[in-house]
Amino acid sequence: MTLTVDDAIHQAMETWHRLGIEQDAVDEMAEELAADLTAAAVDGRAVTDYIGGDLDALATSWAVERGLLPSRPHLKETAVAAAKGAAIPAVVAVILWMAGTPGGLLDRSTELRVTQPDGPPLVEVHNYPNPGIPLMWVGWAVCLVAAFFLIRRAVAAKLQRRHDPAREETLRAITKALPLILLAAALAATVLNFMGAYAFDYFQGIVNVLVGPFAMVGVVAAGTAWVRDRTCPPLNASRLKYRTPGI
Repeated sequence: MTLTVDDAIHQAMETWHRLGIEQDAVDEMAEELAADLTAAAVDGRAVTDYIGGDLDALATSWAVERGLLPSRPHLKETAVAAAKGAAIPAVVAVILWMAGTPGGLLDRSTELRVTQPDGPPLVEVHNYPNPGIPLMWVGWAVCLVAAFFLIRRAVAAKLQRRHDPAREETLRAITKALPLILLAAALAATVLNFMGAYAFDYFQGIVNVLVGPFAMVGVVAAGTAWVRDRTCPPLNASRLKYRTPGI
């Protein structure tokens, strides 16, 4: 079925209404689109050639360029995207902790208890350098850097799919706040480690492995959503409806 000028305008108006744009701005853009499509037809171009095959994307980009698309909080989406970006670095960080702690995965130190027939048992301790300690510290630094870029990329992709007009503002704010958010996540894991040693003793490792990644990811998700809420409040569509690029 051939897409006519009227069909294209009707579909574009449906898209603008669905995006929450006010009727005055919808009518104005519909007139502009009709004029452009008519001029294209005079030049011998088909409607599908002008819109590039994706009318919904074209209509959305028009609204974004004119500042007409109201910015919604998207706090849940932002938090979920940040959590996905932080998940792998958090799990790797816990594995590195398991490798670097005394008695951990890479610690070769041993403790041998020798029983004496006429006295208390003797304990022979053999200490060796633990290669897991430098690996842990270097790995944690790499995890922090990786988390920074993965979180930022995940949030950017999510807001891009939502055609969010405040995407760039959000990314700038998150870029500034992420170092503090990641520091807070690291402190949460440290506090959890000390609490586990105090409350669970021999089960400290199990507690850290099971709860540690969720604690760090939770701090990142909450912090990123808070930044989004504080720096990018919803825009007033009425106030912006006549804004044009460059003004």
